[in-house]
Amino acid sequence: MKTWAVVGLGNNPERAAFGVAKLLLDKGHDIIPVYPRAEEVHGRTGYKTLEEIPVPVDVVDCFVNSSLVGKVVDQAIAIGAKAVWLQLDVIDESAIARAEAAGLLAVMNRCPAIEYKARG
Repeated sequence: MKTWAVVGLGNNPERAAFGVAKLLLDKGHDIIPVYPRAEEVHGRTGYKTLEEIPVPVDVVDCFVNSSLVGKVVDQAIAIGAKAVWLQLDVIDESAIARAEAAGLLAVMNRCPAIEYKARG
């Protein structure tokens, strides 16, 4: 799972997405920022939507409000992502069920940065 589209990643270093994306880069992953302003973040080209990304995406990492994440999960399914990762406090049981039914790996209410630290 090398290529991670990070939905909600902008250039604000105060936001969790910014630090998590940097950690993913440091761990050898490619990251693709997905944000309404399509900002370049950590030297990576940003896109407004998942559909605009011109390369295959392994994981769609969701830093969006729970009320919005179902649409992002549906887009992840549509682009053929292999997994969706809903960050801490991002909860949508029905979206996770749709992802799993479509054959995606699905993680909810967890953070990859915390998971990496737990591994040591």
